[in-house]
Amino acid sequence: MSKPDELLVNVAALVESGQSNQMSLTVVTGGAVITGRLAPEAVWRQRVSEVLTDSARLGEFSDVFTTPTRKEGPPMHLHFHVARILQGTVGIPETGGMYRVAIEDVSAWTVGDFSYSDH
Repeated sequence: MSKPDELLVNVAALVESGQSNQMSLTVVTGGAVITGRLAPEAVWRQRVSEVLTDSARLGEFSDVFTTPTRKEGPPMHLHFHVARILQGTVGIPETGGMYRVAIEDVSAWTVGDFSYSDH
């Protein structure tokens, strides 16, 4: 998408303002469908840092995510937590993961998240 969707930017700005971390969203980006809940960037970075800190092999990368980065202007990324990439009838990872998606790369989106059931 050459110009980010203004409505999606407004949704991201509301999440960033700290007013909500319960917004569920599904996006299509680069042919992948990602579904989950949005989080403010600072919360997302902190959680990623915690996961890396707990890793014996990746702990040295945790500091990269704790560096504060507050830029002027509208948000440029969506920060998903408890998110899955939908593939066929499954979501990967099954338990949900942490994804950062550039708003300008979103080609379609809808409010809400999707889950599959065999029943």
